[in-house]
Amino acid sequence: MDRFLCIHGHFYQPPREDPWLGALLPEGSAAPSANWNERICRESYAPLSRARRLDGAGRIMDIFNLYEWISFNFGPTLCRWMEAQAPETLARVVEGDRASLARLGHGNALAQVCHHVILPLASDLDKHLEVEWAVADFRHRFGRDPEGMWLSEAAVDTASLEVLAENGIAFTVLAPCQAAFVADLDGGDRRAVSEWDLDITRPYRAMLPSGRHVDIFFYHGGLSQAVAFERLLTDGENFWRRLSGAAGPGLLSLATDGETYGHHFQFGEMALAYVMAQAASGRDGLSPTNFGAYLAKNPPQHRVWLREPSAWSCVHGVERWRSDCGCTNGEHPGYNQKWRAPLRAALDLLKAEVDAHYFVAGAGLFRDPRGTLLAYGQVLCGAMDKTDFEAARFVPGLAADKRSLAWTLLSMQRFAVSSFASCAWFFDELTRIEPVNALTYALRAMDLARDAGMADPEERFLRELEKAESNDPAMGDGRDVWNHLVTPRRATAKTLALQTLLTLEAEDRLPGPGRPGQAVAWPAVTASAALDAATGDGCAAGTFTLAWTLESRLEQYGMSITPGADGGLPGGRACLSRPDGDGQETIALEASGLAWNKRQAAADALAGHAEARLWEASLALAAKGLRLLPEIQEAQVTVNLAPLWAGMYPGLVWRRLFGLELAPGRAALLDAFLRAAGKGNPGVSALMQRVVREFLDRLSGPEPDFASLALAVTRGRAIGFDPDWWAVQNLLWERFGARGACRPLADLLWFAG
Repeated sequence: MDRFLCIHGHFYQPPREDPWLGALLPEGSAAPSANWNERICRESYAPLSRARRLDGAGRIMDIFNLYEWISFNFGPTLCRWMEAQAPETLARVVEGDRASLARLGHGNALAQVCHHVILPLASDLDKHLEVEWAVADFRHRFGRDPEGMWLSEAAVDTASLEVLAENGIAFTVLAPCQAAFVADLDGGDRRAVSEWDLDITRPYRAMLPSGRHVDIFFYHGGLSQAVAFERLLTDGENFWRRLSGAAGPGLLSLATDGETYGHHFQFGEMALAYVMAQAASGRDGLSPTNFGAYLAKNPPQHRVWLREPSAWSCVHGVERWRSDCGCTNGEHPGYNQKWRAPLRAALDLLKAEVDAHYFVAGAGLFRDPRGTLLAYGQVLCGAMDKTDFEAARFVPGLAADKRSLAWTLLSMQRFAVSSFASCAWFFDELTRIEPVNALTYALRAMDLARDAGMADPEERFLRELEKAESNDPAMGDGRDVWNHLVTPRRATAKTLALQTLLTLEAEDRLPGPGRPGQAVAWPAVTASAALDAATGDGCAAGTFTLAWTLESRLEQYGMSITPGADGGLPGGRACLSRPDGDGQETIALEASGLAWNKRQAAADALAGHAEARLWEASLALAAKGLRLLPEIQEAQVTVNLAPLWAGMYPGLVWRRLFGLELAPGRAALLDAFLRAAGKGNPGVSALMQRVVREFLDRLSGPEPDFASLALAVTRGRAIGFDPDWWAVQNLLWERFGARGACRPLADLLWFAG
């Protein structure tokens, strides 16, 4: 009996980057992580790339790259962040696809609609942008054309499928409730189906008016829901039995949010690893596969007519993303979602105006304005550099200001379409971070549109947006939200100068007369400050420069700084002179002049710099302290004046782990102190990260000293210092197989024999 299993993980994070800086700024709700991308990557995406399988004693017997064994999609917005901030995890994702391609002839990875917009609600232009940019991103990252594409929220209609087919997409995956009728492919009467009687073990063919087609897989709704809501991930064996019991001849497929594994359910990736290992062994006659491989061997014998438009998370079609249909997460039972319609109407209006302006202004700049915009995804994903793109797409011989205008028009389109990410409408309140983020992208698109010569669209936009009302009377309507939550995020020369100066001060890099200029570089803009002339009373004058990356635009301002009473920035002011010499702006050098997330970013810069300085001091003082430390005395339990020694805790631990051997009496006194001082010590977490990095560096060398590393682990545990060895275990397993000379260290790090 041919029984096949395919578990799909939908991995998605919306565009969260500040659209002026191109950087993902701090998000308070993600603390202690910097932001939600970082936190979820640590809890889910990375563990899935190296999932543990344990023996009966709880020791590691295998480390699984689950991306080699499950079907998955990673959207472009998430991949761009991972490329910069989690490249090793992204590399494992790509490795998993390549391994599955070698094993099955078809890769596990599916493409995903670029900004996770609801395609049935998008314009024809935006449908093509979202699909073509996604295909470009996929080709760049995975080195092949995508066979399948995940539709945002599985939202589908015929027009969207036509765009997929135009771009060579062979299949997509939907919920069983989205099928309306089926029939034999070679003819016969069609019959109505429901999610309860649809045969989900086979693929179906959706025939399109163009004569093209897209094949459709339907996942098992009940089991997919059970993974999310019935705690199947608490027991791998129970999970396996549920799957094996539900599987019959053909394909059993599940579709789940990838964040379920590890983020929503801690150690959920271990249950998934157990299940996929059982399938890989052929247990119960159930074999792992992916959608592309199954489709190649089992082409559709039936066609399907879909309920359209429809989606997997709204029983009303796609109303969740444009009306008060009642579908929400239920966080606030008394809330309504009447704000959804005016939010969409405002964004639709802005996008229509942006589109019209793009094609009028771009007519003299691009060889083919539509083709250029569709190809722009190659620049966004890094597949093509700007010089080559200009040569291929811009009208030859454009002056520098015209080339800058062309790039501004393209950036305007990028941020306008980014504002339609589905999560803006998914939840229950207008003032949540998701709608505010969407409006922030709209604000950036407006700014770029003005720079590109478009008539100011803001008032027309706000007349629509003000029809949206928050469920919290204190927050007012959409215009209030715009004024109080969105426009304060806008980056101007004034706010960028303040953010730059605060960041430079936090890192002890403030420029001044006789000192070189300094820069703060974000992905989308580099801000440089040079103060080369003293004007008396501690004041200095110079220049402030902004170099915009994507827009190829340079702005330069005159700058002067008057320090505060103590000679520092607080209480002082800066003045920016406009490039044309027409007036100047005064900046109060106080953090309160920045939006919350930008203040926090400057505070984080200070924290990072302070930790490095404190570490250097602790390490140096610890070396002196150990030279003076005597032997332990009878009945002594810690060092004298222990609270005064506590600040040296990180340096003392480091010296204890990696330093020279101490005489037994001195080691006993130090260990007694460190055991007590480590409890609740604020330096422990940062020190653990440093120790793990040191282990990784030493294990990456040509001839690691395993004995000294094993001794460091032993000494650490003797004082209650035991970091999360996850990354060290990975390197040990992948480079040395946890065998041979590294065995003593492997034993300490809980590897099975």
